[in-house]
Amino acid sequence: MANVHSITLRSGRCIGQGHPCFIVAEVGNNHQGSMDNARRMIHEAAKAGADAVKFQKRHLESLLTRAGREAPYTGPNSFGPTYGEHRLALELSAADMAELKALTESLGMVFFASAWDDVSLTEMLELDVELMKVCSADLVNLPLLRRVAASRLPVILSTGMSTLEEIDAAVSLVRSLHDEVVILHCNSSYPCAEEQIGLPVMETLRERYGVPIGYSGHERGLAPSVAAAALGACVIERHFTLDKTQVGTDHKASLEPAELASLVAMVREVEACMIVKGKIVFPEEQAAAKKLRKGMVFSRELPAGHVITPADLTTRSPLDGISPVHWDEVLGAALRRPVKHEEPLQWDTLLLPSAGLSAASSSK
Repeated sequence: MANVHSITLRSGRCIGQGHPCFIVAEVGNNHQGSMDNARRMIHEAAKAGADAVKFQKRHLESLLTRAGREAPYTGPNSFGPTYGEHRLALELSAADMAELKALTESLGMVFFASAWDDVSLTEMLELDVELMKVCSADLVNLPLLRRVAASRLPVILSTGMSTLEEIDAAVSLVRSLHDEVVILHCNSSYPCAEEQIGLPVMETLRERYGVPIGYSGHERGLAPSVAAAALGACVIERHFTLDKTQVGTDHKASLEPAELASLVAMVREVEACMIVKGKIVFPEEQAAAKKLRKGMVFSRELPAGHVITPADLTTRSPLDGISPVHWDEVLGAALRRPVKHEEPLQWDTLLLPSAGLSAASSSK
């Protein structure tokens, strides 16, 4: 595959290698159908340092069959006696979404949503979003995916529940229209057990598709998402909530504001740790070496002309003079002058046994 490229959003944000990880607060339906909650969540995501907030949009008649809408739904997480009424209670209108988009952008973040059906997709496109998201459930919905790709907007694909062959088909379809695609590794369990997360799969996806790869996490904690950043995730998406104890299936696998802020801080710390690619001894380390490393010193007083043996030397801190890395080089050298006990060994004190060593020492 070709080298992984990056994509640039209309707002100027870049997603891909060499750019800060794009951190998404996935609001989903955790606003509980309340605009007050939704507004507060956007403000909290901005305070936490998120780059984007993501919502979900559904049009029930386009999403569910009549039987699906009328199916009883009376469990502890229900917002209505039928599944249709439950889902309707959690929906925000297109006008609501427009207001939330304006608020999000006023706070310097990117607004986008996963559209779960054709009507919702039309509504999102009419909002003039700069980014589209295809949820894991719709990765195999090629007709919907074709419409998303035809918008020519950058698209993020989540890959939970999907085989590589299914991902192949989705990526091929998008690439038949444009190359602005990001793939998120994902396990669609809520919450996901750590042993099922499989972060090394990100490298499999990167090698297979040659596009920016990220991670959509549903774990309870922070460590897997931070590790994903260290492994090169260009996007990290986490579900977001104001309170994990609220009614609803997503909240337990979501981050509260303080946790989101911690995640953002840790990811930025990890990114700073990944800047240096080669081994460098920094000035601060050189100062530490001067104090903590040992230099060679004489273990006793010796006269001029004495030929140095191992018994004549030892090592002591601080490093002042010749490093013991040159121990073997100085053995057999003669002293140009008398030396004292614990005097640091210096090159100009020695008459080295060969011209070659003498020339080498003069450059040290």
